[in-house]
Amino acid sequence: MTTGDEWWPQVVEAARQLHWTETLAVVLGVVYVVLAARGSKWCWPPGIVSCALWAWATFSLYYLWIDALLQLFYVGMGFRGWYRWTRDGTAEELPVTTMGVRDHLRLWAIGLPLAFLFGWFFDAYTPAAATWLDAFTTVFAILTTWLVVQKKLENWLYWILVDGLYVYLYARQGAWLFMLLMVAYTLIAIAGWFRWRKLASE
Repeated sequence: MTTGDEWWPQVVEAARQLHWTETLAVVLGVVYVVLAARGSKWCWPPGIVSCALWAWATFSLYYLWIDALLQLFYVGMGFRGWYRWTRDGTAEELPVTTMGVRDHLRLWAIGLPLAFLFGWFFDAYTPAAATWLDAFTTVFAILTTWLVVQKKLENWLYWILVDGLYVYLYARQGAWLFMLLMVAYTLIAIAGWFRWRKLASE
């Protein structure tokens, strides 16, 4: 892992070597998160395209097939989110709602065993790095995406947790561009929390 003042030149060099699909995926991903934080249903089209490009890039350029499958899952959830946020196809948008204690307990009751299962499997049977943390972030990213589709206010709290852990994970692996993207996502998630809390109270 690179430390000190050596990481910034690596960021610049990595940016220069990005394939156009990666660049467009990142740009559209930021557009998606910003629009989602504003509660706009128009977040879904750029999100769908971003994840589709990301899936192609991770599969074809980096051979990260599991991550590619995750991105394809996001594409499907994007279409589901677009449908749900427009009130199942009508012009009226889905309102922001909140989660109860049981909802949180149910989410953790599903997420923790799945994260443990995936972490154990990839730790025991693959040469993958940071398996336990990667499993936790992947599982809870999927569950949090479902909360976004349902337009639950608390999705932003979970994204702050997940994206914050991704900042550490990518920094640990020396993936500085992805780390910077997750820093931006974390800040946008904080803004999204305050924006949606205001929408939920209206």
